[in-house]
Amino acid sequence: MNNEQETIKSRGGVVVRMAPSPTGNLHIGTARAALFNYLFAKKNKGKFILRIEDTDKERSTKEFEEDIMNGFNWLGLSHDEFYRQSERTESYVSHLKKMIESGSAYISKETPTEVGERSEVIRFKNPNKKITFNDLIRGDVAFDTTELGDFVIARSIEEPLYHLAVVVDDFEMGVTHVLRGEDHISNTPRQILIQEGISAPRPIYAHLPLILGKKREKLSKRKHGKAVWVDTYRQEGFLPQALLNYFALLGWNPGNDREIFTIQELIEVFSLEKVQKSGAVFDEEKLKWVNSEHRKIQEKTDNENFEQSTIEAIGKIYKFDNDYQKSSVLEALKISGSIYTTFTEQVNFIQQALDTSPINSLRSLLWKEEKDFSNTIRHIQWVIDNFEKIPEEKWCYEEIRNAIWPYANKEGRGAVLWPIRYALSGKDKSPDPFILATLLKKNTTINKLRSVLDEIKNEK
Repeated sequence: MNNEQETIKSRGGVVVRMAPSPTGNLHIGTARAALFNYLFAKKNKGKFILRIEDTDKERSTKEFEEDIMNGFNWLGLSHDEFYRQSERTESYVSHLKKMIESGSAYISKETPTEVGERSEVIRFKNPNKKITFNDLIRGDVAFDTTELGDFVIARSIEEPLYHLAVVVDDFEMGVTHVLRGEDHISNTPRQILIQEGISAPRPIYAHLPLILGKKREKLSKRKHGKAVWVDTYRQEGFLPQALLNYFALLGWNPGNDREIFTIQELIEVFSLEKVQKSGAVFDEEKLKWVNSEHRKIQEKTDNENFEQSTIEAIGKIYKFDNDYQKSSVLEALKISGSIYTTFTEQVNFIQQALDTSPINSLRSLLWKEEKDFSNTIRHIQWVIDNFEKIPEEKWCYEEIRNAIWPYANKEGRGAVLWPIRYALSGKDKSPDPFILATLLKKNTTINKLRSVLDEIKNEK
């Protein structure tokens, strides 16, 4: 039986924890680490603990804690147990007293060099030795702890600092594996020393690769702004299952070319052996592609909820007159599905279609080499006449397209469709004219075409 197996057996099964600090919004790196912990626990039928590490009283806020909790709930990363360090002071006090009694820690008299500094803190008595631990991702990692000196573990008997609180919590909660970002490797020797100081067993460590920006720099709010927050992607209309899928691919792969997974499928195939050492670059375009694939899955497997989500998203800016119009717009959006990858892009798409700009240049209505407006006038008038024949209650993408398509094929698609598209949008680039007409509805579409036709005739 190896060391990992012994650790798991002694604790009665796999126990992992995610321990975010409420000093900022939920970071995508924290969410990715939480996902790996969650997958590892579920794969091994273990326990996933969520622990809020709020020992930093000056920077921790309830608002940040709420954002973290809401983010995990939205992603669906449910925990088995929940703790808050600020509510566990008695445990830290108990261990601190025992450490002072045993001599592994001591009250240190300090000489303040700045206003507000303590004149007395609690330091760990460093045995100044070399420590080696086995990392499941990086192999054996060695440290000479001499350079750490007698480091501070508490401001006072009732004010523990990060390293002490982490070790006590992991010990008392029976944590078997600590899966966290590689930026925590330097914390490990201090925590191992404290573990020995309180006679706590050593958990198994696995330090995950960092998530990097396009220039292979560490993602940070200072450099990347809101792009590092999970809530940014929630507000932009990404699906939580797509975000989890993409997070899983940041530093892990299944050993083949497959990239699209449900959470249950990730649980089945996930293993730490396939986690890489090098950093993973966050690519929002790749995330959009993953999201579009999950939209397709949701549309097929849960179409009712998918359509409801679509209606709710666009209903914020678009008034549906009746159920038939809802289904008509949904159909138009399905046809144009490749244009957008998130609900937010979908809303922007509709806003673009509804934002009909004035015609800046009538000559832009002309198709390619046409010199005058004779054909343009004829085509627009024909379209108006045939649009008027469509009953308002049957106004939809299919009916609109069927009314124009045979004529466009006969006269030339570009020659017919281009002036209709430009007349309705006022833009060189826009959705196709059938989608524009569907979204603008019958009266607006016909009135817009008539207005442009009048402008042309007056210009002549």
